[in-house]
Amino acid sequence: MRDNALLDLARRGELTMEHLRRLVAVDAQCQRTELAAYALMATRFPHPPASDLYAGLIGLVGAAQPSLAGCARALGMSEDDFRRGPRTYRTYAFDGMLSWIALQASQADTGLALHSDLTIYLGGCAELVRAVRRSGIPAPDEFLAHYGTASAPDLLALAKETTDDGLGRGDDPRTALHTAWLLEKSLDDFWRAAAEPATG
Repeated sequence: MRDNALLDLARRGELTMEHLRRLVAVDAQCQRTELAAYALMATRFPHPPASDLYAGLIGLVGAAQPSLAGCARALGMSEDDFRRGPRTYRTYAFDGMLSWIALQASQADTGLALHSDLTIYLGGCAELVRAVRRSGIPAPDEFLAHYGTASAPDLLALAKETTDDGLGRGDDPRTALHTAWLLEKSLDDFWRAAAEPATG
């Protein structure tokens, strides 16, 4: 399991409800960008399996939005808290990198990057919920359900197929690896954005 800043806080016994609220706010910010990014990818690569992957991700994020809003309400967040993420660079790092990938990356690049995203994000969420339960933080059931039950084996398989199909069309495997690495680095910042002290 890849470490992240929230898990580090949990191990040190420093994870708080405010960190959970920040996670929800940062996540909401990213979801709005994800929908547009996947739609753009679908216009650039409008053939299976790539188009199936992007459509599946749009469906996944769209379905998660009401659940995330429920987390915010259960955590006592105002609508403004939910709609506006923490005003730090790290809050927007994933948004920026995903947007660049949507505009510039090859099909294989998108497939491998999105495979990394799904693996790291969903795995990190599941591990965070386990850490929250161990810590005794009174996280609401809505938060535990939203972050603890997500899995996407079909989308992971489509991401692999999309990568392989792109490579078969002549995409550069080294660039795909580099693009996935870049998105992974932006995910590190995603978790740090939630872990940082509230500064505005």
